[in-house]
Amino acid sequence: MATPKEHIEEIRTTKFSIGGKPNPLTEDLHHAVKNLSAELYAKDVHFLMELIQNAEDNNYHEGVSPTLEFVITSDDITGTGAPATLLIFNNEKGFSPKNIDSICSVGRSTKKGNRSSGYIGEKGIGFKSVFLVTAKPYIFSNGYQIRFNEKPCPHCSLGYIVPEWVEKPTLIDITQIYGKDSLPTTTTIVLPLKPDKVKPVKQQLSSVHPEVLLFLTKIRHLSVREVNENPEQNTVTAVSILSEINFVTRKNMNAESYTIHLSAEENTDAEKECSYYMWKQKFPVRSENVVERRTDVEEWVVTLAFPNQERLHRGKSSPGVYAFLPTEMVTNFPFIIQADFVLASSRETILLDNKWNQGILECVPSAFMDALRTLVIGTDEAPVSSLVRMFKFLPIESSPFEKFNYVRDKIKAKLVDENIVPIETYTKQKHFYKPGEVNRLLPGFWKVLTKARDEGVYLLNLSSHDGRKILNSSFDKSEYDQVLNFLGVKSVSVDWYAKCIQSSNLVDGVSEDLYLQLLLFVAKNWSSRFKGTNIKRIPLIKYVASDGTLASFSLDECAQPHPFSKRVVLTDSSESNACSWLINWNKEFSFAANQFFMPESIQNAILCFAHKQTLTEWLANEVYVTNLSVYTFANVFCSSAKNNNKLAIAYAHFLYHSLLKGYLSKREVDSLCNSLPLVDNYGCVTQRRKGVLLPANVSKWADLIVSNPWRNENYVELGNVYLNASSYAGQFTASEMLINFLTTHVGASDIPYISPPNAGFSAVNTPLTKDNAFLLLDWIRNLKYKGVHLPERFLKCIKDGSWLKVTINGYRPPSKSFLIRSPLGKILQSGSVLVDIPLIDESFYGDRINKYEEELKTIGVMSSCEDACNFIGRELMSRASSFTLSKNHVLLMLNFVQYLRRSVLPLEKFVNSIRDEPWLKTSWGLRSPVGTVLYDSGCQVASQISNIPFIDQSYYGEEISNYKEDLKLLGVIVELSGNHQIVIEHLKSPSNLASLTAEAVLLIIKCIRFLNAPTKLLSSLKEASCLKTNLGYKLPIECFLYDQVWGCILDVFNGLPVIDHKFYGEKIFDYKDELRNIGVVVDFGDAIKIFASLFNQKASQTSFNPENVMSFLSCCKQLKGTVYKFPSDFSTIIHNQKWLYTKVGCYACPKKCILYGPEWKSISSITCLPFIDDSDKFYGATIHQYKEELKNIGVVTELKHGVRFVPECMNFPSDSSTITPESVFSLMECIRSLLQEHKLSIEDDFKKQLSRNWLKTHAGYRPPEMCLLFDAKWRTFFNPTDGPFIDGNFYGPKMASFQKELIAIGVTVDLENGCALLASHLDSLCNTDNIVKIYRYLSEYNWKPEEEADKKIWIPNGTEGGKWVNSEECIIHDPDKIFSLKFYVLEDIYDRKILPFFTFAMEVRSKPSLDDYVDVWNDWERSSEELSYDKCSKFWMFILKHLGTNTEKKLSERLIKLPVTTGSNEIFLLDKEDVFIPDNLHLKKLFEQENFFVWYPQQNFGPLSISKIYDIYRKIGARNISESLCMEESSVVDDDGVELVQVDHNSIFDLKGLVKLILGFLACSSLKMEPDKRHDAVQGLLNLSFLETMVPVTVSYSLSLSSGNIITKKDDKMVRWERQNAKFFIQKTDDSHRNTLKYATYFSEAISEGVLCENHDFVPALSELITLGFVLKFKNGDIEFLMETKNLQIFCEDEKFLSSAFPSD
Repeated sequence: MATPKEHIEEIRTTKFSIGGKPNPLTEDLHHAVKNLSAELYAKDVHFLMELIQNAEDNNYHEGVSPTLEFVITSDDITGTGAPATLLIFNNEKGFSPKNIDSICSVGRSTKKGNRSSGYIGEKGIGFKSVFLVTAKPYIFSNGYQIRFNEKPCPHCSLGYIVPEWVEKPTLIDITQIYGKDSLPTTTTIVLPLKPDKVKPVKQQLSSVHPEVLLFLTKIRHLSVREVNENPEQNTVTAVSILSEINFVTRKNMNAESYTIHLSAEENTDAEKECSYYMWKQKFPVRSENVVERRTDVEEWVVTLAFPNQERLHRGKSSPGVYAFLPTEMVTNFPFIIQADFVLASSRETILLDNKWNQGILECVPSAFMDALRTLVIGTDEAPVSSLVRMFKFLPIESSPFEKFNYVRDKIKAKLVDENIVPIETYTKQKHFYKPGEVNRLLPGFWKVLTKARDEGVYLLNLSSHDGRKILNSSFDKSEYDQVLNFLGVKSVSVDWYAKCIQSSNLVDGVSEDLYLQLLLFVAKNWSSRFKGTNIKRIPLIKYVASDGTLASFSLDECAQPHPFSKRVVLTDSSESNACSWLINWNKEFSFAANQFFMPESIQNAILCFAHKQTLTEWLANEVYVTNLSVYTFANVFCSSAKNNNKLAIAYAHFLYHSLLKGYLSKREVDSLCNSLPLVDNYGCVTQRRKGVLLPANVSKWADLIVSNPWRNENYVELGNVYLNASSYAGQFTASEMLINFLTTHVGASDIPYISPPNAGFSAVNTPLTKDNAFLLLDWIRNLKYKGVHLPERFLKCIKDGSWLKVTINGYRPPSKSFLIRSPLGKILQSGSVLVDIPLIDESFYGDRINKYEEELKTIGVMSSCEDACNFIGRELMSRASSFTLSKNHVLLMLNFVQYLRRSVLPLEKFVNSIRDEPWLKTSWGLRSPVGTVLYDSGCQVASQISNIPFIDQSYYGEEISNYKEDLKLLGVIVELSGNHQIVIEHLKSPSNLASLTAEAVLLIIKCIRFLNAPTKLLSSLKEASCLKTNLGYKLPIECFLYDQVWGCILDVFNGLPVIDHKFYGEKIFDYKDELRNIGVVVDFGDAIKIFASLFNQKASQTSFNPENVMSFLSCCKQLKGTVYKFPSDFSTIIHNQKWLYTKVGCYACPKKCILYGPEWKSISSITCLPFIDDSDKFYGATIHQYKEELKNIGVVTELKHGVRFVPECMNFPSDSSTITPESVFSLMECIRSLLQEHKLSIEDDFKKQLSRNWLKTHAGYRPPEMCLLFDAKWRTFFNPTDGPFIDGNFYGPKMASFQKELIAIGVTVDLENGCALLASHLDSLCNTDNIVKIYRYLSEYNWKPEEEADKKIWIPNGTEGGKWVNSEECIIHDPDKIFSLKFYVLEDIYDRKILPFFTFAMEVRSKPSLDDYVDVWNDWERSSEELSYDKCSKFWMFILKHLGTNTEKKLSERLIKLPVTTGSNEIFLLDKEDVFIPDNLHLKKLFEQENFFVWYPQQNFGPLSISKIYDIYRKIGARNISESLCMEESSVVDDDGVELVQVDHNSIFDLKGLVKLILGFLACSSLKMEPDKRHDAVQGLLNLSFLETMVPVTVSYSLSLSSGNIITKKDDKMVRWERQNAKFFIQKTDDSHRNTLKYATYFSEAISEGVLCENHDFVPALSELITLGFVLKFKNGDIEFLMETKNLQIFCEDEKFLSSAFPSD
């Protein structure tokens, strides 16, 4: 065998031809390795993960703890000039010659195909990744000392993989760096680092994640350190990571669990530790998830790690996903997921869209649930308080990755249906329920319950209220809020608290402090939870009843809104000395006030309570508990006394004595007396009052007014009861004391101090004596002095009563009387010749009356000249309302006005009293003077347009003109000139304003000007055809005022009315503003709007004639250079409306028109352009004179601006072969112009115009989007004639110059853009070589069809062509080789390199699916041939690997027949109704010759697999043989020839021991049968007769098949219990047979079936127990020991039963 050095020389000589001929493949190998190394990872330093991965995949000697160490040093031990060197030490077995051969190759890893054996490597590059950080890596292992170089070897031109033997560094150099006497490792890798890689390598070493060993099964120790002569130069953070595994595992459900302990020591810091609970579970790989890189893996192994402490992280983020080594994916889950994921090339993430990874993630929820179930429920001894922390592993936070959120949702869905949440039992027994069945309690209530338990309150029924289970108190904490929200655990309903409080004695059975805590809990949660719930209805508020006993009100009773509801009160803490006073009075009046005090002990506890304020506020606001002082108590009692006269009297006494004893202050008493209920003279109680009267028999008011006018004013006349002496609550009151109290504090009063009533009294309706008159005036004076407002009715009664004596007609009301003390009265009397003035009779009242001037004014007496004038005017108008005033009356009135004016007397009130009344005769009849006109000569013109009310001078004569000044004072207009307002106010209706004279129109316009455009006038004129135009009289709004400049636009169209200025004269132009106000168009802006509308209308109706067009263009030329410009909206109409006629035979807008020129001739052959019709039939040649105007309105007049018309006006000939290359080139030039000059892209409409078959290709004429432009790039895949390439022979080389234009119109030029076009071309091909060329091209560019119909695959048929088939008819691989007749297997047709294209693009399935396997089975069902073992085995092995709910359902629905095996191992298919599962081996043996038992593979098929396949058969429809048989027992009793001998059961067994054993089973098994029922169950045994017979005791089994046939078999049972006859038959045998296990088994089955005839499911368990007892002969001692081992016992009721059944024992 060659030495290591000889082996290296052999590789260099034979493989790399060093010393021989150069290898022509070395350059390609060099590039391949270089590209793979450079592109593999996104980060330079991922080589570290590759080295850790390699170390994990290495082999180690038994007993060795696998270790990997990284040491970095600044020493250049290799002599290469490196600034730093990294050494990797690994104690593996070391490199073998085969390993050396592999590392000197590309893609020849020794680990390939061994993934299922535990290798975790992925990319196949491994060691070669070190070239990312070093140019020359060294390997020292098992005698090998070699180096590689990234530069090409000078001898073979190949780098990376050519080994070179080295002598330096020596092992001594390496050992010195390692720092120990000898190297403990077998393999050392030395990496002299590139200068630019030192820093990133150190950073990566410093951040090696401490959890890196978590899922590595081999490496137990990993360390990183830096070694330098000067330790201060160290920059790498040293770390040492150890992993210890507790291999005490729990295995179940194809899973195992264990604990890993990680410790990490960083630099010299204290060691950090964390233990992880590990759950590893296997799942079969489903066929739909298989990928090429994992075809050899049949099981997914999913491992979940649950950290028991804070995870080790070294300041880094904690990855949530491992693929043996950590990724950089942070899932936000509190556990780690490890599996054989397919990684991205960077190793930073897994490929989330990869179906292999998706299959793994589908298994994670099941693994998590199994792990959590084991952690929580599987721990029998641990208390619940230690289990709840396991729920912190729930993924409550959402993940930044959608796929992991899906995993989170699946876990959540599974949790909902799992009995996983612990409830509170207050016992050691643990119970778990589904999250939706469990509820939380509020923290405050847990505190109450905890204290209640300490005080001895019974709480074991906590989960019995309302049928809800209560979450365990260890779990129901705020730190678990997020967990519980995730689980969906909700709080209990508020009604639950009510039931718990009421049934748990939490009110009466607890201390006062805990009682207050309970109230505080309710208070704090009242608004948010309890208000309006059943908690209102439970007795909760304690109080002292009227008899002194303690009782409780419900909150509902306390909070009722009606006045008779119960009220609980507290004594005000500031008046504690008044407590007994209030309690005594409350006993007197509690029946009325309905208020009760809380017990004194509770009140004292409240004063010391820590949360006093919160509690008392709630009691006050929600329970209406109040703090009562004496004052507030009095207020409460006041409301109770308002309906009871006795209580009202007592209440007055209470106030009197409370004031006397000092419990109430004077101020408080005064306040309370404001609402004091009083008893009136009728004995009625009155609380609301305006005043109080002394009793009538002692008052002055009764003498003056007689009756009581204040009664309706809410005045109370006190009753005589207040004069009586009384005694209340032990306090005596004398009569004079109470009436004095009421006078002082209630304000009982009398005239003259009483306020007057708001009512009249009859005394003032008759003449008053002089003394009574002065008495009344004195009362008014006194009231005014006090500032009392006199009520309206009271004052009106005095004003209107006829009690005051005057000089005329005796007595009159004050309001119609005068007090005038000066000679002015006589002057007024002589001045008024029409009415008399009533003056107060001073001769009757004397001079004293003058002292009451202010009082008389108050009651309405008038005393001024103005009042007298006003009185005269009112009297005159009163007469005028009854009859028409004569001419003389009117003239006298005017004369009186003249008298007052000339006498310089106040006349304003007289004038005002008559000026607004209708007494003046006018042309309109009687009217008020205001607004009437005194006629003069200037009124004639105005009368044409206005109906003015003139004074009737024919009635009054010329004499009326003498009173012009007086008429003016009354509002008469005496001069019309300049008074335009009166003209407008009486304007005639619009119908009377038509066809007015010029003077009338001008007068109206003047009115408009001087009155600032009155609305009424404007409205009337706008409705009248009053203006004369060239088209007759028109409404103003229809008229135009002509303008010398812009008036030309009015000539373009006929029918525009223009005002006739010759009729009105030139003055009409001075009134533009006024004309504008009435609607006449006088401005260019308004005129052009109307013109624009007419223009738009004409254009819309295509009624523009050539004369209109020419006239308009002429007007445009005329307005050019003036200030008059067309507005933008009119310009828009001009530009956008179709009013120019074109040669294409239609009207078009200007911007869509072209003024023809010779330069358009070249493109016209393939277009149809819109030229303006300049023929003599339309516009003629004259149109060209307006070229500039046409250009301004948008008409195209130059070629460079008209290229844009080409896309819209394309007109290809129907025969594409007539299109010449020149025509195409001309079109290309236009397109170029559009792209270059106008920077336009090709619009969709243009492309649609071009979507005609006009481009010639090698596949015929085609539209641009169906064409390819061939160039050199395409030669890699095709020849020009292989596809629809533009015909270069037809167009010549010029076509290539239009590449940009061809791209713009849709021609495909770039290689990567032709996939869809060439794919669509496939359908027209039948040449396999051409089709394969296109497949390779499509595969290169990852093309994928968008439509399902396009997923067609060519299937060649030898030399005869082939056919196109749908992708569903194909598969890539057929691993079981059973689908050749059903599918086209593409790996048998096409090269392997093209197969991925069919998978990716055509979505051809990699392997057959479950449905495909079921279809094949259905084909086999229809065939009558024998099924081969190989086919059947492969089918069912596939089913077992892909077992799931959907699989079982599909098999059940679609499989009709199942496989059965014969004695000769032949396999046939039978209807599943006739196929049976041998679940009972005894019955199997009995029916083994019938050939209907299911088949299963015999080779490498263990019991677990057999059980699984039986379960599948069962779910498909096969029946258990034990459940399908009809059993019939032959009766021994009915056979007369049978001899029966009765035997003593004691000779066979101990009956008492048997009964005792059965009773223990019935009592303690899961049956938990009640005593009476279990005694009834065994009673039949006690009544049995045991009979022995020589005849065999047999049973007959019959089995019905679907064909109707019945198979019958007989079996010997040896015993039988006939319950109806109370007999037990025993087949006679010798004692040796009777002691056999067979006999014991049959005996036990018979006894068990007899005892448990109504609970058949428990028969097997009891039968097994009785069999053991039978073997022991049912001896008492042995039976007791057997019951102890089975945890069974009997109870006192059973002892009594046995004693009575067996009295002799």
